[in-house]
Amino acid sequence: MDNKEKALRAVELLEKEYPEAICSLVYTDPLQLLIATRLAAQCTDKRVNMVTPALFEKYKTARDFAQADIGNVEELIKTCGLYKTKARDIVNMCIMLCNDFGGKVPDTIEDLTRLPGVGRKTANLVLGDIFGKPAVVVDTHCIRITSRLGFHNIKDAVKIEALLRELLPAEKSNDFCHRLVLHGRAVCDARKPRCGECCLNIICDTFSGAQDK
Repeated sequence: MDNKEKALRAVELLEKEYPEAICSLVYTDPLQLLIATRLAAQCTDKRVNMVTPALFEKYKTARDFAQADIGNVEELIKTCGLYKTKARDIVNMCIMLCNDFGGKVPDTIEDLTRLPGVGRKTANLVLGDIFGKPAVVVDTHCIRITSRLGFHNIKDAVKIEALLRELLPAEKSNDFCHRLVLHGRAVCDARKPRCGECCLNIICDTFSGAQDK
């Protein structure tokens, strides 16, 4: 099968294996998801979910964050790692939200990526989960699994995003990426993938190559 057919088959197999395709970050509004995703850089979602309740209890709106003392934000997110950079980005992104977007999270990738600390991965997650737009979230799980499947042999996230947008049905792409995260955590581990248990092994180049040896 060609890559387009393989992508459709991967969508079907993952839908069957992981019926619930949801983001593991806990949030109640677009701003909370935007901030939680920034905190999740080089940090586990589990850890972020331990930190955000107190953060979002103290700061409820973009204006609250824009007026916050960065040192106070640092203290609340300290266990997330890279907390000084993240605190600065969070305050500055909320200043821009207030100044340029009326305190609301914008709904285009161009506007989202203008915000301090927001790259395409975060922007795509917000677009897909909040606004229901076609989105491809290229994280480490996505890069690893799509490479193992044989869709590419590159590391450039922007190029992988463009490739997957061509291969995946637009209405399925966001949930597909969520399912890759679930699959990467449960089965297709970076160091010790459990290929014999993998629902994707029937279409996986890496598994086929190992079987041929």
